[in-house]
Amino acid sequence: MLKLAVIGAQALLGRELIGGLEPQDCSVLPLATGTLTREEEEGDLVMFAPIPSLLEGLDAVILVDTPQDPDLLATFPGRILDLREEADPKTAGDPMPLAGLWPPTVLRFRGRPALEQVLAMLPTLISGIGAISGTHLRSVAWLGDKGVEGLLKQTREVMSGEDPDTAALGYRAAFEVVPQAPRGNLIEVRTPTFHGDLLILSLQAAEGQILALKEAPGSVAWTDTPPSSRDVAVNSNLQAHISLAEGAKSALLTLGYDPILWGVLRPTLRLLGL
Repeated sequence: MLKLAVIGAQALLGRELIGGLEPQDCSVLPLATGTLTREEEEGDLVMFAPIPSLLEGLDAVILVDTPQDPDLLATFPGRILDLREEADPKTAGDPMPLAGLWPPTVLRFRGRPALEQVLAMLPTLISGIGAISGTHLRSVAWLGDKGVEGLLKQTREVMSGEDPDTAALGYRAAFEVVPQAPRGNLIEVRTPTFHGDLLILSLQAAEGQILALKEAPGSVAWTDTPPSSRDVAVNSNLQAHISLAEGAKSALLTLGYDPILWGVLRPTLRLLGL
């Protein structure tokens, strides 16, 4: 049985990971980032303050939030998966592989953005792709607790006739659709939704080829209609729908995924062989 700890169990991502890991063939130790507050001690999730002795004998540590003790993992001999947004590429290891199990000779990996994982999967879903452009409709889940709680707070303020406080998120999220500057052929639009991202892509076939669907891998499900953000917010699969133009020279591809359930939890389970 795999023995592991989640540091940052009080965070949204930490709670989701623990909920997904506990039913698997493993032992999960939920750890806070430091000394527990009274609210954390009395919360629904039983967690413990992190001390080095609790890490003895564990196979792996999943780092969701930064521990207050900077030396907590200094002598930990096992594997470390660093899922923090601020993970330093120089010390946190290479991005987790897109397929396969954790290689036995590697001790550290860091998380890989869900959008990057989706785009890397395109050749496994459709053959003959030439050019790609599109729009990424992004929920606040990528900001974790700060995003979910910030949107909830702003929504309450707007409904009360107040100007929402933008300090937590850095922008007005409630009841707003906020386009970002394009990155190449892809534009991000931040939407007032808690979970569930949609990627709407315009595909053009490569010269002399046509677009053709492939059998979906295990983490993907082809759907008869385009998925909604609600559909993917409660699903650990990537939902995919395609509308091919006549002659299959172009297509509109809609991909829906939850950045936590599909983008973090699912690859973590795969990486650990669970």
